Amino acid sequence: MRSKIAGIGYYVPERVVTNDELTKVMDTTDEWIQERTGIKERRYGRKHEETTATMAAIATRTACERAGITPEDIDFIVFATLSPDYYFPGCGVLMQRELGITHKEVGALDIRNQCSGFLYALSVADQFVKTGTYKNVLVVGSEMHSMGLDFSTRGRNVTVIFGDGAGAAVIQPSDDPDRGILATKLHADGTYAEKLAFINPGCHGGYHFKKLGEDADFGYPPANTYGEIFLTPHMMEHGQYYPNMEGQFVFKLAVQKFPEVIREALDAAGLKTSDIKLLIPHQANLRISQFVQRQLGLSDDQVWNNIQRFGNTTAASVPIALCEAWEAGKVKDGDLVCLAAFGSGFTWASALIRW
Repeated sequence: MRSKIAGIGYYVPERVVTNDELTKVMDTTDEWIQERTGIKERRYGRKHEETTATMAAIATRTACERAGITPEDIDFIVFATLSPDYYFPGCGVLMQRELGITHKEVGALDIRNQCSGFLYALSVADQFVKTGTYKNVLVVGSEMHSMGLDFSTRGRNVTVIFGDGAGAAVIQPSDDPDRGILATKLHADGTYAEKLAFINPGCHGGYHFKKLGEDADFGYPPANTYGEIFLTPHMMEHGQYYPNMEGQFVFKLAVQKFPEVIREALDAAGLKTSDIKLLIPHQANLRISQFVQRQLGLSDDQVWNNIQRFGNTTAASVPIALCEAWEAGKVKDGDLVCLAAFGSGFTWASALIRW
């Protein structure tokens, strides 16, 4: 038995935020942002009205309708995000409540793999369906970045990149041996975790920095010698409650790991790069996608990018792009679709699907 994507859906907030709008709150330009990221605009949710879970619920209803089911038919939820509504509990149960299916008491698993989150979640769903454990597994990637970004010149390198949105997919069994998820490959290496991280609030108390040695420089000073799990004056003073990224390091590693994990999935399925009908990479940076495209020898028609309009929506970027491509008629029955992602952790993953 194989598993297949039976229905997909996505949601992005109505508010469009252009690069020019960001120049009003930080020292940057539209040219600077486009040159480094390819991004022209992104979407921001309505503060105190939209959340990671509510956006996910909208995308889910669309995915369920396209799969020919209702939310009542969902057997299990796998929810990927780095921007949850609460520190805890996770968004899986919050979205379950939003959908009105709490009486079913279906299990909800929260995935914290950032940019690779949707692919990790898809792999988990794939195993549940293949083994016959569940018949309708909901996989969600949703992010509300705009509520936790540094809208000042200090935070511009990170803030200009991210946007809000959600994507969802219903995974079902298929008895067609030539259709469905052919392979998923998951990897991680925590050696340089602090190169792309949201360190505080946390309980590390500088432990990891001390362990790595005095010469270790990950762009963030340790908080102090005591564990800090909630916001403190020290965190406020040093802006440690915002994400930190060493862009050049991330770029160099991403362009190495993306092609590797894509080729790994192809090898597992006995296929070649030329067999790919459409590659949908995580929308981290248009320059990364273009570099990977050249490395794999793919044409413009074989790669789908939407970061220009939505920015980087982390765990939501792959399902949003996949749904957009399908709606545009770029994904048809029998097509070989490759999904790939790389991000914080560092984690990276790929999935090969015969549509």
